[in-house]
Amino acid sequence: MNLILKLLLSALAVFILAYFLPGVTLSGDAFVSAIIVAIVLSVLNLLVKPVLVILTLPITIVTLGLFLLIINALIILLADKLIDGFSVSGIWTAILFSILLSLLQSFLHSLLKEDKKPL
Repeated sequence: MNLILKLLLSALAVFILAYFLPGVTLSGDAFVSAIIVAIVLSVLNLLVKPVLVILTLPITIVTLGLFLLIINALIILLADKLIDGFSVSGIWTAILFSILLSLLQSFLHSLLKEDKKPL
């Protein structure tokens, strides 16, 4: 249940960013496209991103981790190619989208956290 809720919050974040960020569009039924984008981004982050991080480890170390922004943008551009109802205009838009998506997801997921009270 928690996974479904997190996917729906990620889809909401994609939907909000596509509405406000120029260069990112969702076509067709926008919220269904946002759900598909959230699922595909989750799968790509699970399967492709670790391989890219390991392959680009030297340049990531040299740039003090800033190259991870490029990897996130490449994952988003790959999702753009895989999904018909989602488009990102370029690499800079993908970088901005990835930064804003991370921030918005962090905010939305923090709303879900329950306060754990010590016994």
